[in-house]
Parts: sequence; structure tokens; C-alpha cells
Amino acid sequence: MNDLRIEVLRGQQIGQRLDALAGLRIEVFRDWPYLYEGSLDYERHYLRTYLDCADSLAVLVFDGDAAIAATTSLPLAAAEEAMRKPFEQAGYDVSRIHYFGESVVRKPYRGRGLGVRFFNEREAHARRLGQTICTFCSVERDPNDPRKPADYVGNDRFWHKRGYLRHPELVTTYSWPDLGSSTSTDKRMVFWLRELPAQ
Repeated sequence: MNDLRIEVLRGQQIGQRLDALAGLRIEVFRDWPYLYEGSLDYERHYLRTYLDCADSLAVLVFDGDAAIAATTSLPLAAAEEAMRKPFEQAGYDVSRIHYFGESVVRKPYRGRGLGVRFFNEREAHARRLGQTICTFCSVERDPNDPRKPADYVGNDRFWHKRGYLRHPELVTTYSWPDLGSSTSTDKRMVFWLRELPAQ
């Protein structure tokens, strides 16, 4: 990764790279299992949550002037209701929880350690904020969906290796338009959690 440049932004600073972050999300999330028909307007609305939170984090990676990877996180208490509600209903103290947004890496740059770097950055940020649980959610598609690539390999093994466990009792729905559609539909999202070990 010596040839790549890392940029760390917080809160309103993220606005400086809003279009770069949006472009990466639109590109990477076109693939299975998200199949996201993205638009810049949709992205600007979604990412507003991160700009409005002083404790949010965005890490972008550049090859020259081109953004090739990015990740975000913020305190769960500042996240959208769809992310908070499953935890509130289950009796969690959301003030202890840090929510990870996306990790998006363009295909030519995968397998170079950026995923590990992104987890390290977000967990360190959670620790700085005094939060002890980290979480993210993943979309769950029908495994028999004909759009699923035959060679698809999910991230479950990587997430388990990082110490995250799937919690099927913590479920939400999130809405976006599938490829080729202009209408958003609800998608089932399941949360993964890790309690950070004491240091």
C-alpha cells in the first residue's frame, strides 16, 4: 500500500470528499449482493448523516488523484432510526455502540489489506469515543436468486476472523432501488457485533 495515500476526515470535513465517497459507493454497490442503482442525489441525502455528526469518521484511499476505496463510521446514537431501533428494542445502551457504514474498494485494489486497515481505523475511532461495541449490518438476499454470480464468495469468514458475530435477532430493513429500477424496495439487513477487548 506504499503507493496509496490515506486521508482521514471527521464530521463536516467529509463534505470535502462527498462526491468521491458517493462515486465509490455507487460503483461498488452495483455488484451482488447490493445490486444498488445509485444516484448522486440519493447519496448526498444518505451521507448527510455523517456530515451532521461531529464524531463521524471517513477514511478514503487515493491512487494519485483517484479515490479507490473508502469507509465510514459514526456513533450508533447518531445513525438513522432504522439502524438504532433494533438495538433500542433489544435493550442495548446505544451510547456504547459504534456503527460501521460501508467499506468499498474498487476491484483492482482488493486483496491489498485495505479491509483490515478499515476495521482497524474504525475500531480505534470507537475506542477514542469511549465506545465498546462495534457493529455493522449486511444485506441478506435469497441464496437462490438468479442474479447471484456463480463464483460469489461472501465476507463472512473475514468478519469472523476480525471477531465479529452475526446476530440474527438484530434485524432491520433498508430501502434502495435495485439495478434497472427507479423504485426503492426494502431489503433485510442483519447486524454483526464485536465487543472490543479491554486494552
